[in-house]
Amino acid sequence: MQDELQALENTLTCDLVDFPAKKSLIGCKLVYKIKTRSDGSVERYKARLVAKGFTQEYGIDYEETFAPVARLTSVHSLLTIATIRIWKLFQIDMKNIFLNGDLEEEVYIKPTPELNHPPNKVCRLRRALYGLKLSP
Repeated sequence: MQDELQALENTLTCDLVDFPAKKSLIGCKLVYKIKTRSDGSVERYKARLVAKGFTQEYGIDYEETFAPVARLTSVHSLLTIATIRIWKLFQIDMKNIFLNGDLEEEVYIKPTPELNHPPNKVCRLRRALYGLKLSP
């Protein structure tokens, strides 16, 4: 769990600031998960900071969203070309890749007690967070 929380700090996901007037504050929570191996033993414990994006209102907190996602037919085409040309393919698992998306709008979240932030401070997000309507 500490790896995920450390990744938030390493990627400079948020800055601690005083809460500005006339801005909306979004809540957040930690979602816990146990990753297991194929034999059922525990591989590691994960914690993911998730914004309560359902409190955001369209037209006030955000304007439009989109998600750059590959279509399945595009993936099949790429795999077909790779097979014909005998290319080596590798599958990788990128930890915390979602935290690399930059935000253009100002978004403020109320930190959870587990993050050990000083009182009367909020987090101004610099990068995307799970659950935001503005996330890629």
